[in-house]
Amino acid sequence: MKSTSLILLFIVSFLFVTSHGLSEIESLLKFKKSLVIGRASALESWDRKNPPCKWIGVLCDKEYVWGLRLENIELSGSLNIEALMGLKSLRSLSFMNNKFRGPFPEFKKLGALKSIYLSNNQFDIKIPNDAFDGMGWLKKIYLEQNKFSGEIPMSMAKLPKLLELRLDGNRFTGQIPEFIHKPHMLNLSNNALAGPIPNILSTMDQTMFEGNQGLCGEPLEIKCYSPYNLSSEPKASSKTKSSKVLYIVAAVVASVLAILIILGLIIVLCRRRRNKQPLLSPEPGPSSLQKRAGIQESDKGQSSCHSHRAAKRMIHTTKLSFLRDDKGKFELQDLLKASAEILGSGCFGASYKTVLSNGSIMVVKRFKHMNNAGFEEFQEQITRIGRLNHDNLLPIVAYYYKKEEKLFVCDFIEKGSLAAHLHGHKSSGYPSLDWPTRLNIVKGVARGLLYLQKNLPSLMAPHGHLKSSNVLLSEKFDPIMTDYGLIPMINEESAQELMVAYKSPEYLKQSRVTNKTDVWGLGVLILEILTGKVPESFSQSDKESEADMANWVKSNFKGEWSKELFDQEMGKTNNCEAEILKLLKIGLSCCEVDVEKRLDIREVVEMLEDLTKEREGDDDFYSTYASEADGRSSRGVSSEGINLS
Repeated sequence: MKSTSLILLFIVSFLFVTSHGLSEIESLLKFKKSLVIGRASALESWDRKNPPCKWIGVLCDKEYVWGLRLENIELSGSLNIEALMGLKSLRSLSFMNNKFRGPFPEFKKLGALKSIYLSNNQFDIKIPNDAFDGMGWLKKIYLEQNKFSGEIPMSMAKLPKLLELRLDGNRFTGQIPEFIHKPHMLNLSNNALAGPIPNILSTMDQTMFEGNQGLCGEPLEIKCYSPYNLSSEPKASSKTKSSKVLYIVAAVVASVLAILIILGLIIVLCRRRRNKQPLLSPEPGPSSLQKRAGIQESDKGQSSCHSHRAAKRMIHTTKLSFLRDDKGKFELQDLLKASAEILGSGCFGASYKTVLSNGSIMVVKRFKHMNNAGFEEFQEQITRIGRLNHDNLLPIVAYYYKKEEKLFVCDFIEKGSLAAHLHGHKSSGYPSLDWPTRLNIVKGVARGLLYLQKNLPSLMAPHGHLKSSNVLLSEKFDPIMTDYGLIPMINEESAQELMVAYKSPEYLKQSRVTNKTDVWGLGVLILEILTGKVPESFSQSDKESEADMANWVKSNFKGEWSKELFDQEMGKTNNCEAEILKLLKIGLSCCEVDVEKRLDIREVVEMLEDLTKEREGDDDFYSTYASEADGRSSRGVSSEGINLS
């Protein structure tokens, strides 16, 4: 009897899991039918042969679909929200940078949603007033850069957990509704809103309300007038009018006198500064960031009085934009006055280590190839990057935007870069890296790349600039990647000249970047870590660039351990030669010139995770190398390489 019950329980569980999986597949395929797909191959992975979690743009956690991120693939048609009701774990929808229009999607049928992203589409309708009723978990709504009209829905303002709201670049009219609480981020700029700004929003940045001619009140410097003050009044007597004129004349005279007095004082102060000692305390010494980096530095031909005024005006009219809340806030002025030490000058600009007055150590990176990035484009991409959270990515703490000046502020990582440990440890005093540490670094970088690919699906190469100098090492020698997600913000000419992604075989030969370009960069990094060679030393005049490192390894690899091939600074390998050889083969498969035969990042991560789990039978595996290298398979590398199937 007991065994019968167990069998029944197993059958019921199996049927539940099966029906759950089928229901998600059916829901997604039904939703797909409502879409008009501009790129024929964009959703070709949405097929019953594959589980939903393998489909492009489908985000999963433990095989449950929690999000759809279908961005920048020219989708149009209608969004059949009802079809998605079968996805019980669905929490996030993103359809940014597509061509959707028509009626507003019925998101309220998905009451558990936490985020909605519809930015940069072609919606040109009014949003129903009850469009967000019952969505008690909704935290983020991004509707900017459409043509939405009518009033802002009251149901939106009543959302209890709303944190981020972007409605800028639309055609909303009427008054701003009374929000039940103040969102952390709100942008209503460039609409046709009118009337007073609610008090709860009066402390927000005034740029969030600009471009609405009819708005008044704080934080705008436009006073609101009551309609009662505009009603008709009895005509004032001529005596009253004349007295008003006298008051106006007196006020003008007093203002002119005050201005003359102030100008006189300024002239006296400037003369005293030139002829005597300065009245103000001197600026920080040459160790300050402002002096070392030349940020907003005044022309040398200006007088000291004018220079001081210009610097002071710059400090008080600019501020940092923070992407993280777990760091203590500081101002741009604090950075400019802080002691600074140059860490290095890369292809994008110099990096400076600064020590703030509270003891915090930060790194300020100054970018000089972003001048073509418009504010909206820049802010959209930097906000996406700011939402990323992974142990192997260095988060951006804050940024400063100006057309001719972009600064990123990050935490300082004490151990320095992987490049310094691999190639400069003797001069820098860093210890050499042993084999377990190198393997751990490769695994961490691969995990970080997989995370980037999942969370920045609109970018073909979400890192785009992977190299050893852009991998920092934490206190425990875990890898932390920097300079990721920059391709949309870097000037196109500069990106093609400087960024690693544009040195890949597919770009050099076919002028294209693919979703496996970062895998090629990872392969080069693996070979660099194992051989200790500098990839740039293999560059040739025929512009084969880093790909030549893979050719060098292939020509010198005979299928067995070789002291000439591997970096002797790894020290004792403790009988791990088989693992090292297997990692080398993974690296070569990542460097496959034919993109179709190159591993994808998910496969790389899985192979790396299994690397230390399969020690038995390794001798048999590697002994087959010689015979496998002569043949080819759909998973193998080039004819000179290794077959991993």
